[in-house]
Amino acid sequence: MTPVPVAVVGGGIIGLSIATELLNRGADVTVYDPAPEGTDGAWHVAAGMLAPGGESAFEYPHLTRLLEAGYELWPPFVAGLGEVGYDRAGTLSLALTADDVAEAAREWKHQKLTPLTGSQVRDLETAISPRVRAGAFASAEHQVDPRKVVAALRASLTGRLVARTVSDLSELDADVIVVAAGHRTGALTGLPIRPVKGQVLRLRGEPGLLRHVLHGAADGRHVYLVPRADGEVVVGATQEERADRMPTAGGVHDLLRAALDLVPGLADHELTEVTVGHRPGTPDNAPLLGFLDDDRRVVVAAGHFRNGILLAPITARLIADLVFTGSADPIIDAFAPGRFR
Repeated sequence: MTPVPVAVVGGGIIGLSIATELLNRGADVTVYDPAPEGTDGAWHVAAGMLAPGGESAFEYPHLTRLLEAGYELWPPFVAGLGEVGYDRAGTLSLALTADDVAEAAREWKHQKLTPLTGSQVRDLETAISPRVRAGAFASAEHQVDPRKVVAALRASLTGRLVARTVSDLSELDADVIVVAAGHRTGALTGLPIRPVKGQVLRLRGEPGLLRHVLHGAADGRHVYLVPRADGEVVVGATQEERADRMPTAGGVHDLLRAALDLVPGLADHELTEVTVGHRPGTPDNAPLLGFLDDDRRVVVAAGHFRNGILLAPITARLIADLVFTGSADPIIDAFAPGRFR
């Protein structure tokens, strides 16, 4: 049987995951991206937290189910990638002030987490400031290094990545076109996907200061700290309804102040990188997954907002099912692109 020719527009973690899944199932895949070896994508800025509970705390139920399904697919997904920084140490949620505790308590209750005193938190992570009043431990939350994941996916698609800007889908000669171009998907499809700016910092020091991912509030400033085994700590992230790529003094200040309030020892780390990226947001901040229109030649996989890393494996499976069979698990139905038409 002749392999199905499939064009994937977009070489970020979503497009690459889909392309790899399609290739593994026997499709003839070509990935089109303006810079297929570059760093211009939300994945390059993402910290890689795999935390369906925290991300879905106040989202609608359909998204919660999708996030949980995506989380379950990460262990087998990682098994096919090699060493990509997958870590199961868990996440500590922290609250510095009384007001921070009152706000965080809602999320801890939603996630069915047992509140911890400041002393109990420091028993788990000694570098945490003595000013932290309370916290909670989510043992099931994991992390991965998105940059390593993308490198592994690119390696699996050697010879199938084409440096090309696609400005009109009619340019492509393929039986099926999968549009997974992040916030740029909107211009190709007419769907309402917007860029949401995020600033992220990377610090570097001696390995071992932190063991767990930290997600905290410090006097109303929210921050996450994601430690890597090599001593890097990813600090993020701002969320701004802007399309520019300019790092700002205010954004860096807010992130560093919150980080140092929670973990004073980070003051001795080197600030190695300030990065700006854009999450692809939709009106309801849930992804767009499915056929663009009735002819079923164009499939959309975009608008993942904060959840692109977590949802990469489940998105790849669902979209590959659509390409090969025309249908997928009913979990996809709530995310049909037609809901905004």
